[in-house]
Amino acid sequence: MKLSIDSLGSQGEGVADAGGRKVFVPYTLPGERIDADVSGERGVATAIETPSLERVAPVCPHFGACGGCALQHASAPLYRRFKRDQLIHALRSRGFTDDGIVCDLIVVPPASRRRATFSATREGDDIAIGYHAARSHTVIAIAACPILRPAIVAALPALHDLAFLILSRRATAEVHVTDTRQGLDIVVTGAGTEINATRRAAAGSWLARSPGIARLTVDGEQVAAKLAPTVEFSGHAVALPPASFLQAVPEAEAAMVAAVRGALGHLKGKDKVADLFAGLGAFALPLAAHNEVLAVEWDKAAVAALTAAARQPGLRKLEVLRRDLFREPLSANELAPFAAVVFDPPRAGAEAQAAALATSSVPIVVAVSCNPATLARDARTLVEGGYDLRSVTPIDQFLYSAHVEAVAVFQRPKTRRSR
Repeated sequence: MKLSIDSLGSQGEGVADAGGRKVFVPYTLPGERIDADVSGERGVATAIETPSLERVAPVCPHFGACGGCALQHASAPLYRRFKRDQLIHALRSRGFTDDGIVCDLIVVPPASRRRATFSATREGDDIAIGYHAARSHTVIAIAACPILRPAIVAALPALHDLAFLILSRRATAEVHVTDTRQGLDIVVTGAGTEINATRRAAAGSWLARSPGIARLTVDGEQVAAKLAPTVEFSGHAVALPPASFLQAVPEAEAAMVAAVRGALGHLKGKDKVADLFAGLGAFALPLAAHNEVLAVEWDKAAVAALTAAARQPGLRKLEVLRRDLFREPLSANELAPFAAVVFDPPRAGAEAQAAALATSSVPIVVAVSCNPATLARDARTLVEGGYDLRSVTPIDQFLYSAHVEAVAVFQRPKTRRSR
C-alpha cells in the first residue's frame, strides 16, 4: 500500500490515512510518501519514495532493529517540537488552551544515562544481552548505545559472561544496571535458578575479575559486593538500595531540581515544604538545605535510605514519613502547615493526592511527571480547585524515545477563587 505520512503519533510513529482509518508506521516522518505492508492499524515501511527534509542519519547502528529508540531519524528541530507537543496535546485534551505556558524543551546530552534495563536470554550456549525489538519478545543483542554512559556500554561483555553463569540453559531475565560513584550496581531479576554455593562462588569470581562493578544482586539476594553503591543529591550521599527508583539521567534530574528551586525561590527559611513520593530524596535533600522538609514515601528501602541520609550535617530538618499516598493522601488539614508541596509520582500520577491538594490552602504546588496524560489530569484537578497553572517545563530525559518529563508549577491566588 502507498501511504502519505501526515503526522507523528504519541509513540513517535508516522501516522497515515488509509481510506478513512489511521495506520501507524514506525521510523517514518510527516510529509513522506512510502510503500508499506499494512496489517490492521500497523504498517511497516518497505520503501520511502519521498523522504522528508527532516530525515537525518541515525546515530546508532542498532536503530530500527532495537526497539529502545523511536526518533533517531528525526532532525533536532522536529524532534524538539514533537516532545514539547506531547505536553501541549495532553494539556489541550484537559481544556488548557494557553500553549505559551509550555516552555522550550530542555535536552540532555548523549552518553549520559546512568540507569538501564537489559533483557538477557540464553538458548543453550547462546547468550543475547540487549533490548527487545519494537512490539516483540525478540531480544536484539547490542554492542553500542549512544544514550548510555560509556561505563555501562563497556560492561556489556562482562554482563554476557554473567548471564552464562547464572541463567539456566533456556531462560530469560532482566539485568538492571546503575552507574554509581563506586561502580556499576547490577541487579538481575527473573533468573529462575537457585543461587547455590557453586553459582555463588562463580558469581563472586566474576565480580572480582570484572573492573568497575561494585555489587551483584540476583532475585532479591545480594550475591557479591566490592563496595556499597551510593548516589548523591546536592552533595548528600544516599545508600542505593538494589533496583530502587532513580532518575535515569543526572543532568535531567539537575534540571528538575533547578525548576523546583526556581518555583520555591521566594520561600523564607521558616517556611515548610512537603516532598511527596519522595523516593531517595532527589528533591527533599536539596530543599532541606534551606527549609524544613517532610518527605513522604512508601517504598520501605527508600524510606530507610533517606532516613539515614537525613542525619547528615548541612540540613535544617528533614523528617521522613512512610505512607502510601495512593491509598492515604495527605489531607487538607495535614497540608495546612506547608508553604509549598512538591510531588513526583509514578506514571499513574497522583490522582488522589491532587484531589486533596485542590481542597488545601497550600500556596505553591510543583508537580514533576513522566506522563503527560496523568499530569494533565492532575493539573485539571488542581485548577478546578482554584490554582493557576503558571508554567510547564519539558525535559528530555529519555533521548530518542517518545517519552518526556515535565515540571509544572501551580500557584493559588492570594484571594482564593470559588470552585
